[in-house]
Amino acid sequence: MVEGMRIAAALAALLLAGTAPAAGPAAEAVTVTPAPATTVAGAALPLNIGGRVERTPDGYHRQWPGTYLEGAFRGKAALIRIGTGDIVLNVAVDGRRVAHLVKPQPGLYRIGGLAGGRHTLRIDVAGESQSGPTMIGGLYATGTTRPLPAPARSRRVEFIGDSHTVGYGNISPTRTCTPAEVWATTDPAQGVAGRLARRYDADYRVNAISGRGIVRNYDGGIGDTLPIVYPFTLFDKVACHDDTAWHPHLIVIALGTNDFSTALHAGERWSTRPALHADYEDRYVAFVTGLRTAHPGAHILLWATDMADGEIAAETARVAARLNAAGDTRVAFVAVPGLAMSGCDYHPSTADDQIIADRLATYVEAHPALWTGR
Repeated sequence: MVEGMRIAAALAALLLAGTAPAAGPAAEAVTVTPAPATTVAGAALPLNIGGRVERTPDGYHRQWPGTYLEGAFRGKAALIRIGTGDIVLNVAVDGRRVAHLVKPQPGLYRIGGLAGGRHTLRIDVAGESQSGPTMIGGLYATGTTRPLPAPARSRRVEFIGDSHTVGYGNISPTRTCTPAEVWATTDPAQGVAGRLARRYDADYRVNAISGRGIVRNYDGGIGDTLPIVYPFTLFDKVACHDDTAWHPHLIVIALGTNDFSTALHAGERWSTRPALHADYEDRYVAFVTGLRTAHPGAHILLWATDMADGEIAAETARVAARLNAAGDTRVAFVAVPGLAMSGCDYHPSTADDQIIADRLATYVEAHPALWTGR
């Protein structure tokens, strides 16, 4: 009971911190409130969208983690349209968080209290949406607001992985979490993806699903492995995503924790650990080879922790070595040992996420030309 009360109090503090106005005179009066039912949205703001979305007449349907929408406008107010599905949204104006919305009701929300002039507006989706897609209607001007071109960045990074990439329970103050607490304390933007991307002012995508592996899910669980779902916009595998306009300079992959962190069970298709190793290596090599075909100029970083007595790292390193031996010199392996794993269910915390990002950054900084496709 005491532990549960401590978690609840910590979560409440997180939510209150998120809903409080950001510090500083430019943001003191910023408010995010449901708009009156009679409100009519103005022109849609041009958007910079991070992550895969399915565009429909009512908005943007999304399911992969870490989706974000950015727009810019000139004026004193703007609108956000939130659609169906349980969602956690962090709202930022001019780079400062002004609201943390947990399961907001669908409808229009007004961002007000701004001084006149140019402003940027960004919403980041936190949590994870494995059970089904959610919808964001878009960002809009008010009657007195003028839309401006969307923010644009020249650098792009794609992150592929499992719960360690999702940011599973990374802002939790404790390892012991209910499923609801995991959902409420998962934030890709505060995870390795957001941290590394912000370091280099890069746009990013998070194509990751907790519990999934290359050939085997956690504890042999049912469900598609990550490479099977990867080509699709949503997890229903109905529509392949059109990635022709997405050209990442860097692809960061962490897959293997779920393949190797538990013992094999009777009835699984691998009778021995070496058989699992061989299948994993072959499938991982094929997966990266497909990414290389799609993105010939990208650098590809494979990373792993020292969990499972080093089995994950050893197998990931073998995959990188096989790709190098086949002639791909833009693939590298990065080991990340010694994490505290103090997030939910012994997952990386935000402090661990920073350590991971720093380790990956050593490669990036040793290869500065990767941002020019070299």
